[in-house]
Amino acid sequence: MKTRHTAVWVGLTAATLLATSACGTNSARTAAKAVDGADRIMAALQLATKRTENLGSAEVRVSTDMGSGKPPITMEGTYSWGDGFAFDAEMDTKQAQMQTLTSSPKVRVLFVGGAYYYRVGPQPSGPLKGKEWMKIDGSAVFGEKGAQAMATGGGASPVDSMKYLRYADHATDLGEQTVDGQRTSHYRAVIKASQMGKFKDALSDKKGAFGSLAGPDGSMTVDIWLNGKDLPVRLKEDVGIGTVTMDFEKFGRTAAVAAPPAAQTGDLTELVKNARARKQ
Repeated sequence: MKTRHTAVWVGLTAATLLATSACGTNSARTAAKAVDGADRIMAALQLATKRTENLGSAEVRVSTDMGSGKPPITMEGTYSWGDGFAFDAEMDTKQAQMQTLTSSPKVRVLFVGGAYYYRVGPQPSGPLKGKEWMKIDGSAVFGEKGAQAMATGGGASPVDSMKYLRYADHATDLGEQTVDGQRTSHYRAVIKASQMGKFKDALSDKKGAFGSLAGPDGSMTVDIWLNGKDLPVRLKEDVGIGTVTMDFEKFGRTAAVAAPPAAQTGDLTELVKNARARKQ
């Protein structure tokens, strides 16, 4: 296995997890019609947070622009948050720079139990010899603080991120727009790292993916487009050098995501940690 690519595609996959959120719209406005200005907006967001939390999962398309001038990295699949954060998705093999590990044009990626699992072709030697899956613990990507924040509801899932919106310095109603054929209400909020609870520790850890992407002040600008059911249609977050856009196709019950059998899995966590340490 060529380890020089490891930090690259792990970092890109981590960036797609960097922030996922959601909020509320027309019926939320009705519920808060007696409240003016910012209070009305925040009431709408809080209502939608609860509504989205209760649904448990969504089919999504995530696009991550690293600000390098290259095409955004995309990932599509199911994100689940009803029983801990998890996802089951696919990435383009070339974008993930994993051509040496699989001949498939798409790479299946799982995140469950705080670890990534990548579907690969069995390798002739090394830790992936005869293995069908590659495991990398979240601590190798996010750093210890970031991994701990994720494990305790600190910003990984859409609902985790939504909860931080109530601490925004200000939120703006940008009016109605049509997104993916749906009539939506567009909101924008700015959140400082100091207002992000457990996630602020992850942003301050420059050894982790969150901290390396965050801007100088650690602030996050969130744009959210919400339909008439108080559910997100699109979410865009700008954090430092990275921009993550998530399009929600549909919502459903909590989805089950299981880790692959241990016998079919090669663990590269320490290899990735060592590779990241050499680069810092």
